[in-house]
Amino acid sequence: MKLNCDMGESFGAWTIGADAEIMPLIDMANIACGFHASDPQIMQKTIALAVEHSVTIGAHPSYPDLLGFGRKVMSFSSQELINILHYQVGALQALCHAQGTQVAYVKPHGALYNQMMKHDDIFAAVVKAVALLESELPLMMMAMPDNAKHIRIAEQYHVSLLFEAFCDRAYDYEGNLVSRQQAGAVFSDIEKITAQASQLINQQSVTSLSGHTLPIHADTLCIHGDGDLALPSAQAIRAICD
Repeated sequence: MKLNCDMGESFGAWTIGADAEIMPLIDMANIACGFHASDPQIMQKTIALAVEHSVTIGAHPSYPDLLGFGRKVMSFSSQELINILHYQVGALQALCHAQGTQVAYVKPHGALYNQMMKHDDIFAAVVKAVALLESELPLMMMAMPDNAKHIRIAEQYHVSLLFEAFCDRAYDYEGNLVSRQQAGAVFSDIEKITAQASQLINQQSVTSLSGHTLPIHADTLCIHGDGDLALPSAQAIRAICD
Protein backbone atom coordinates (compact mmCIF):
# COMPACT_ATOMS: atom_id res chain seq x y z
CA MET A 1 0.00 0.00 0.00
CA LYS A 2 1.38 3.40 -1.01
CA LEU A 3 0.79 6.62 0.90
CA ASN A 4 -0.16 9.81 -0.92
CA CYS A 5 -0.51 13.27 0.56
CA ASP A 6 -1.84 16.62 -0.65
CA MET A 7 1.22 18.89 -0.64
CA GLY A 8 2.38 22.36 -1.60
CA GLU A 9 -0.81 23.98 -0.32
CA SER A 10 0.85 27.04 1.16
CA PHE A 11 0.41 30.37 -0.61
CA GLY A 12 2.63 33.44 -0.57
CA ALA A 13 3.44 34.27 3.05
CA TRP A 14 0.98 31.73 4.42
CA THR A 15 2.22 28.25 5.32
CA ILE A 16 -0.11 25.25 5.42
CA GLY A 17 1.02 21.76 6.30
CA ALA A 18 4.29 20.20 7.44
CA ASP A 19 5.54 19.31 3.95
CA ALA A 20 9.23 19.01 4.85
CA GLU A 21 8.49 16.57 7.69
CA ILE A 22 5.83 14.55 5.84
CA MET A 23 7.57 14.17 2.48
CA PRO A 24 10.11 11.53 3.65
CA LEU A 25 7.21 9.38 4.93
CA ILE A 26 5.11 9.16 1.75
CA ASP A 27 5.33 7.61 -1.69
CA MET A 28 3.25 10.04 -3.75
CA ALA A 29 2.87 13.83 -3.46
CA ASN A 30 -0.26 15.48 -4.87
CA ILE A 31 1.05 18.98 -5.55
CA ALA A 32 -1.36 21.92 -5.70
CA CYS A 33 -1.26 23.76 -9.02
CA GLY A 34 -2.23 27.31 -8.05
CA PHE A 35 -6.02 27.35 -8.33
CA HIS A 36 -6.91 26.35 -4.76
CA ALA A 37 -3.51 26.92 -3.18
CA SER A 38 0.20 27.31 -4.01
CA ASP A 39 2.09 29.62 -6.33
CA PRO A 40 5.14 29.19 -8.61
CA GLN A 41 7.60 29.48 -5.71
CA ILE A 42 5.74 26.99 -3.51
CA MET A 43 5.34 24.59 -6.43
CA GLN A 44 9.06 24.73 -7.25
CA LYS A 45 10.06 24.13 -3.62
CA THR A 46 7.61 21.23 -3.24
CA ILE A 47 8.86 19.58 -6.43
CA ALA A 48 12.45 19.91 -5.18
CA LEU A 49 11.45 18.32 -1.87
CA ALA A 50 9.77 15.43 -3.66
CA VAL A 51 12.82 14.89 -5.87
CA GLU A 52 15.09 14.93 -2.82
CA HIS A 53 13.10 12.11 -1.20
CA SER A 54 12.35 10.12 -4.40
CA VAL A 55 8.61 10.74 -4.07
CA THR A 56 6.38 10.36 -7.14
CA ILE A 57 4.76 13.65 -8.19
CA GLY A 58 1.10 14.03 -9.06
CA ALA A 59 -0.81 17.11 -10.20
CA HIS A 60 -3.54 18.23 -7.80
CA PRO A 61 -5.74 20.61 -9.85
CA SER A 62 -8.99 22.16 -8.65
CA TYR A 63 -11.74 24.56 -9.49
CA PRO A 64 -10.42 28.18 -9.60
CA ASP A 65 -11.24 28.87 -5.96
CA LEU A 66 -8.35 30.30 -3.93
CA LEU A 67 -10.71 31.98 -1.49
CA GLY A 68 -12.51 28.75 -0.64
CA PHE A 69 -9.51 26.40 -0.87
CA GLY A 70 -11.10 24.64 -3.83
CA ARG A 71 -14.08 23.43 -1.81
CA LYS A 72 -16.70 25.60 -3.53
CA VAL A 73 -18.83 23.81 -6.14
CA MET A 74 -18.56 25.64 -9.48
CA SER A 75 -20.20 25.11 -12.86
CA PHE A 76 -18.29 24.84 -16.15
CA SER A 77 -18.88 23.30 -19.53
CA SER A 78 -16.88 20.17 -20.33
CA GLN A 79 -14.48 22.12 -22.56
CA GLU A 80 -14.01 24.83 -19.94
CA LEU A 81 -13.21 22.19 -17.34
CA ILE A 82 -10.75 20.49 -19.69
CA ASN A 83 -9.02 23.84 -20.26
CA ILE A 84 -8.88 24.52 -16.52
CA LEU A 85 -7.24 21.16 -15.90
CA HIS A 86 -4.75 21.49 -18.75
CA TYR A 87 -3.73 24.95 -17.55
CA GLN A 88 -2.88 23.67 -14.08
CA VAL A 89 -1.26 20.36 -15.00
CA GLY A 90 0.74 22.11 -17.70
CA ALA A 91 2.12 24.62 -15.18
CA LEU A 92 3.23 21.89 -12.80
CA GLN A 93 4.66 19.82 -15.65
CA ALA A 94 6.77 22.76 -16.83
CA LEU A 95 8.18 23.29 -13.34
CA CYS A 96 8.86 19.56 -13.07
CA HIS A 97 10.69 19.47 -16.41
CA ALA A 98 12.91 22.32 -15.23
CA GLN A 99 14.02 20.11 -12.33
CA GLY A 100 14.51 16.97 -14.36
CA THR A 101 11.36 15.20 -13.27
CA GLN A 102 7.75 14.88 -14.42
CA VAL A 103 4.11 14.65 -13.39
CA ALA A 104 3.25 10.96 -13.03
CA TYR A 105 -0.52 11.10 -12.38
CA VAL A 106 -3.44 13.50 -11.87
CA LYS A 107 -5.63 13.73 -8.77
CA PRO A 108 -8.33 16.43 -8.68
CA HIS A 109 -8.86 18.34 -5.44
CA GLY A 110 -11.77 19.22 -3.21
CA ALA A 111 -15.10 20.06 -4.79
CA LEU A 112 -13.92 18.99 -8.24
CA TYR A 113 -12.95 15.56 -6.87
CA ASN A 114 -16.30 15.18 -5.10
CA GLN A 115 -18.27 16.37 -8.12
CA MET A 116 -16.53 13.99 -10.52
CA MET A 117 -17.41 11.11 -8.21
CA LYS A 118 -21.08 12.12 -8.19
CA HIS A 119 -21.63 13.16 -11.82
CA ASP A 120 -20.69 11.01 -14.81
CA ASP A 121 -20.43 13.98 -17.20
CA ILE A 122 -17.88 15.71 -14.95
CA PHE A 123 -15.95 12.48 -14.51
CA ALA A 124 -15.92 11.99 -18.29
CA ALA A 125 -14.61 15.54 -18.80
CA VAL A 126 -11.81 14.96 -16.28
CA VAL A 127 -10.89 11.64 -17.91
CA LYS A 128 -10.91 13.27 -21.37
CA ALA A 129 -8.66 16.06 -20.08
CA VAL A 130 -6.17 13.50 -18.76
CA ALA A 131 -6.34 11.52 -22.01
CA LEU A 132 -5.46 14.61 -24.06
CA LEU A 133 -2.27 15.36 -22.13
CA GLU A 134 1.10 14.75 -23.74
CA SER A 135 1.82 11.51 -21.86
CA GLU A 136 -0.31 8.63 -20.63
CA LEU A 137 -1.07 9.69 -17.09
CA PRO A 138 -3.24 7.72 -14.67
CA LEU A 139 -6.14 9.42 -12.91
CA MET A 140 -6.35 8.97 -9.15
CA MET A 141 -9.89 8.63 -7.85
CA MET A 142 -11.83 7.29 -4.90
CA ALA A 143 -12.04 3.55 -4.39
CA MET A 144 -15.67 2.55 -3.77
CA PRO A 145 -17.49 -0.75 -3.31
CA ASP A 146 -18.44 -0.52 -6.99
CA ASN A 147 -16.33 1.49 -9.45
CA ALA A 148 -17.59 -0.33 -12.56
CA LYS A 149 -19.06 2.74 -14.26
CA HIS A 150 -15.89 4.76 -13.68
CA ILE A 151 -13.78 1.98 -15.14
CA ARG A 152 -16.02 1.83 -18.23
CA ILE A 153 -15.74 5.58 -18.82
CA ALA A 154 -11.95 5.55 -18.34
CA GLU A 155 -11.56 2.62 -20.73
CA GLN A 156 -13.33 4.61 -23.46
CA TYR A 157 -10.49 7.15 -23.30
CA HIS A 158 -7.72 4.59 -22.59
CA VAL A 159 -6.96 6.17 -19.23
CA SER A 160 -5.76 3.97 -16.36
CA LEU A 161 -7.06 4.55 -12.85
CA LEU A 162 -5.41 4.62 -9.44
CA PHE A 163 -7.81 3.94 -6.58
CA GLU A 164 -7.35 5.65 -3.24
CA ALA A 165 -8.98 5.39 0.16
CA PHE A 166 -9.09 7.82 3.06
CA CYS A 167 -7.96 7.11 6.58
CA ASP A 168 -8.97 10.46 8.11
CA ARG A 169 -12.50 10.78 6.69
CA ALA A 170 -15.78 9.06 7.54
CA TYR A 171 -17.65 7.04 4.92
CA ASP A 172 -21.43 6.79 4.47
CA TYR A 173 -23.31 3.52 3.91
CA GLU A 174 -22.81 3.73 0.10
CA GLY A 175 -19.06 4.23 0.32
CA ASN A 176 -19.04 8.01 -0.28
CA LEU A 177 -17.20 10.44 1.94
CA VAL A 178 -19.43 12.05 4.55
CA SER A 179 -19.84 15.80 3.94
CA ARG A 180 -17.45 17.99 5.91
CA GLN A 181 -20.54 19.87 7.10
CA GLN A 182 -21.62 16.82 9.11
CA ALA A 183 -20.28 16.11 12.58
CA GLY A 184 -17.69 13.34 12.61
CA ALA A 185 -16.87 13.64 8.91
CA VAL A 186 -13.21 14.48 9.57
CA PHE A 187 -11.45 12.40 12.23
CA SER A 188 -9.73 14.31 15.03
CA ASP A 189 -8.43 11.22 16.85
CA ILE A 190 -5.13 9.69 15.73
CA GLU A 191 -6.17 6.27 17.04
CA LYS A 192 -9.30 6.37 14.87
CA ILE A 193 -7.23 7.36 11.83
CA THR A 194 -4.71 4.58 12.31
CA ALA A 195 -7.46 2.02 12.99
CA GLN A 196 -9.17 2.88 9.70
CA ALA A 197 -5.84 2.78 7.87
CA SER A 198 -5.08 -0.64 9.34
CA GLN A 199 -8.52 -1.94 8.30
CA LEU A 200 -8.07 -0.65 4.76
CA ILE A 201 -4.61 -2.16 4.46
CA ASN A 202 -5.20 -5.52 6.14
CA GLN A 203 -8.87 -6.22 5.46
CA GLN A 204 -9.55 -4.19 2.30
CA SER A 205 -12.64 -2.73 3.93
CA VAL A 206 -13.92 0.29 5.84
CA THR A 207 -16.62 0.69 8.47
CA SER A 208 -19.14 3.41 7.60
CA LEU A 209 -20.38 6.04 10.03
CA SER A 210 -23.56 3.97 10.39
CA GLY A 211 -21.60 0.81 11.21
CA HIS A 212 -21.73 -1.00 7.86
CA THR A 213 -18.62 -2.83 6.64
CA LEU A 214 -17.86 -1.96 3.01
CA PRO A 215 -15.32 -3.62 0.69
CA ILE A 216 -12.72 -1.08 -0.45
CA HIS A 217 -9.82 -2.20 -2.64
CA ALA A 218 -7.34 0.67 -2.81
CA ASP A 219 -3.91 1.14 -4.39
CA THR A 220 -3.02 4.02 -2.09
CA LEU A 221 -4.10 5.76 1.12
CA CYS A 222 -4.53 9.53 1.25
CA ILE A 223 -3.38 11.82 4.05
CA HIS A 224 -4.71 15.38 3.92
CA GLY A 225 -1.62 17.53 4.30
CA ASP A 226 -3.56 20.54 5.64
CA GLY A 227 -4.94 18.62 8.63
CA ASP A 228 -3.67 19.12 12.18
CA LEU A 229 -2.90 15.40 12.49
CA ALA A 230 -1.23 15.02 9.09
CA LEU A 231 2.29 14.46 10.43
CA PRO A 232 1.46 11.98 13.25
CA SER A 233 -0.91 10.21 10.84
CA ALA A 234 1.83 9.86 8.25
CA GLN A 235 4.24 8.56 10.87
CA ALA A 236 1.79 6.01 12.25
CA ILE A 237 0.53 4.77 8.87
CA ARG A 238 4.06 4.54 7.48
CA ALA A 239 4.85 2.22 10.38
CA ILE A 240 1.80 0.06 9.56
CA CYS A 241 2.76 -0.15 5.89
CA ASP A 242 6.35 -1.02 6.70
